[in-house]
Amino acid sequence: MAIYTSESRERVREAADFVELVSSHTDLRRAGPTRYEGLCPFHEERTPSFGIDPQRKLYHCFGCGASGDLFTFVQETEKIGFREALELLAERYGIDLEREADDPRALELRRRRERLYALLERACAFYERCLRHPQVGASARAYLRERGLGEEILASFRVGLAPEGGDAIVRAASREGFSAQELRAVGLASAGPGGALQDRFRARITFPLADERGRVIGFGARILPGGQGPKYLNSSESEIYHKGAHLYGAHLARVAAAREGSVILCEGYTDVIAMHQAGFANTVGLMGTALTEPQVRALGRLAPRVLMALDADSAGQGAMLRAAKVAGAARLQLDVIRLGGGGQEASEDPADVLRSGGAQAMSQALAAAIPFMRFRVETVLERGDLSSASGRDRVLEALRPLIAALPASALRIELVGLIASRLQLSGALVEHLLAGERGGDRAARARRAQAPAGSGAGRREPAGTEAGGRAPLPAARRAERAERAFLALCLALPPEGGEALRSLAVEEAFTDADLRAAARRLQAADLADPLHMSPPLDREQEALIAALLAEGSALAAAAGCAQQEASSGRTLLCAQLEVQRLQLELAALDRAIHAARSHRAGIAQLAARRLELKRAFDEAQERALEGDLALSV
Repeated sequence: MAIYTSESRERVREAADFVELVSSHTDLRRAGPTRYEGLCPFHEERTPSFGIDPQRKLYHCFGCGASGDLFTFVQETEKIGFREALELLAERYGIDLEREADDPRALELRRRRERLYALLERACAFYERCLRHPQVGASARAYLRERGLGEEILASFRVGLAPEGGDAIVRAASREGFSAQELRAVGLASAGPGGALQDRFRARITFPLADERGRVIGFGARILPGGQGPKYLNSSESEIYHKGAHLYGAHLARVAAAREGSVILCEGYTDVIAMHQAGFANTVGLMGTALTEPQVRALGRLAPRVLMALDADSAGQGAMLRAAKVAGAARLQLDVIRLGGGGQEASEDPADVLRSGGAQAMSQALAAAIPFMRFRVETVLERGDLSSASGRDRVLEALRPLIAALPASALRIELVGLIASRLQLSGALVEHLLAGERGGDRAARARRAQAPAGSGAGRREPAGTEAGGRAPLPAARRAERAERAFLALCLALPPEGGEALRSLAVEEAFTDADLRAAARRLQAADLADPLHMSPPLDREQEALIAALLAEGSALAAAAGCAQQEASSGRTLLCAQLEVQRLQLELAALDRAIHAARSHRAGIAQLAARRLELKRAFDEAQERALEGDLALSV
């Protein structure tokens, strides 16, 4: 697969306004000549621990550890790969990307796909013009007004109209040089009676379907009131549009979903548009399909919490169950929004709620969203026969696998209490009845009961857990933090850092393989510009060094190196750098002493050297502590 040239990547890096880019995800304030700070867009916090260096275009969060350069930022916030991030930034800042030499077949395929995207874009613009036409679009505009949708939000979603007649888009596309084969390839036209090419969409309101970059990939089309045919008609499968792989409005909801930490999932196109118009811009739709695994993964790329505003009928329940199957692997929190104020059978959709109660009613419904598991339990209780003993037994049988799937938690306790209340039984009895096992489960419980006391059979303690339940940081992790902190300080102080780095025996001082490789590269590099090395860094190395640069830049800013107290700040950082260097040497010497014990040779010399190093370390740490900048590692 062809890749873009390094020159293209650097042009994008230079053109990008990093402050403007990050500000679309969090509010920033200036914290020095070369630093901005704000709340981290990658985790919830009340006190800002996230900062960027707008000149180097790096970011780092001291709260969650997220760090990298502008490409990494786009990858993480947009949940896309490096290539897609580069293309998105190039498009945003008007940079033409140059590719390495393509093989002829790949070049031909790329040009073909570019033409198909261009054709779909032209078709979308054509449909938009038809909707705005005073006569042609009158009835469609009247219908959309009745749905409560204004012109501004319709323009944002590029809603259009496929006019009556058999070949309006065919003729318009032909005038712009597109072939019949290309029209068929994207599902805009097909052979009609007699073999003549005719439009797929006629007398329908069109809703453009877009990919995560906002490129039109197909259309959903609703028939006008009084029209003939299916209510909704979607584009057919093509090499660009794959049914069930995308979410309606995802490209417009991404920023709001990242800010809110949640994404709202609706079924209909007009529901999504109405939600955005009411201020709920983190809403996406199913694009007229049953919820698929790719769509669940796409939801996970938008936010860690999904609020499902789906119908409570069998289709909606099926969609929720499919989401739940994938949610665990995708680390998604699934909650259910109950609309209409009734029970599980409430049939109002989001647009209905907004028309009847406005944004306030929808806000209340969102605030009352319940975990998907509670929704399932309540559904079983409401649909079950609770008036007879046999009916209650069937309800308990249906609930048993649901409760069994829950670990010991507050949610489990809450649901057992809910079941007990509805069945008018004691909580202890319900817990006992729901815990009933059969067959193999019973045998497994018997084996656990017979296990010797203290054997730990049937349970597993988390690795590294202490007797008091506190999980200490593993030694390997502490070593990695010290090694990382040292490299970050080296980059914050290029002249002094380069000298400190060259004085270390890298192979012995670094235990982490990635950090050891980075240290080897940095030993021979210009630390004032470490991202431009020869030979060039690979993407993993570049991302690691960019993250270290961001951490170093934040340390320098915290010490005041870029402000009036620059001299004292630099002195403090130098003391800190010396502490870290000596700590790495001490750790390497301890490992050497441990290895020497097995051979029982050379320990005396190593011990003497350690005593000398420890004395130097204590003195350096005292100097750093005097400046209140000793590292906590």
